[in-house]
Amino acid sequence: MNEVNLDFDRENRTGLAEAVFCQSKSLQQLQDICARIRQAEKPMLFTKLDPAQFEQLQGDLPAGFLEYNSVSQTAFHKPYQIRSSDLVAVVTGGSSDVPVAREASRTLRFYGHETLTIDDAGVAGLWRITEKLDALKERKIVICIAGMDAALPTVLGGLIPASIIAVPTSVGYGMARNGETALHALLVSCAPGLVVVNIDNGYGAACAAIRMLNGLAVTG
Repeated sequence: MNEVNLDFDRENRTGLAEAVFCQSKSLQQLQDICARIRQAEKPMLFTKLDPAQFEQLQGDLPAGFLEYNSVSQTAFHKPYQIRSSDLVAVVTGGSSDVPVAREASRTLRFYGHETLTIDDAGVAGLWRITEKLDALKERKIVICIAGMDAALPTVLGGLIPASIIAVPTSVGYGMARNGETALHALLVSCAPGLVVVNIDNGYGAACAAIRMLNGLAVTG
């Protein structure tokens, strides 16, 4: 049975190449995917690839075939050449949000966009974000990642002109409800124009940013 059908033409249609979501995939499925990528000589991004999966997979691959990062649980093959280094920032409310942020920044790097990274700048100590405002005002897009009450994207929405993509995370005690409270808070934010993606979806936030950047390249 053929369980793998890769969409190599997706980038031509949408500006975003297919990515491989690895969670729940079998080793055989991942091996088949890598074999087809090698045959087609195509770039590919892997998300939610946990360290155990990577260890099993890399034994059958040429050295350096996948560039892996365990914090973000991402890997890529043949990343794109650098296209920009001063357009996007990725900001986290707390250090616990870093894995989601790294998924976003690694996705952007795969597509050739380097990012400004600002970590642990949540609203419990507002000076941590206000001292970074000058740098953030220079960016076209800011991906802001926060758990608990997810207040940071709303704060930034009142302070900087950039397009803001908010990512609620599953970080927090009790009533945080694995990110549901953060998601609801962002959906009712009083800062107009926030883009909100799903809980812990750093990849989706990066893809939203890439669509915006592609639009800027067309119209700018």
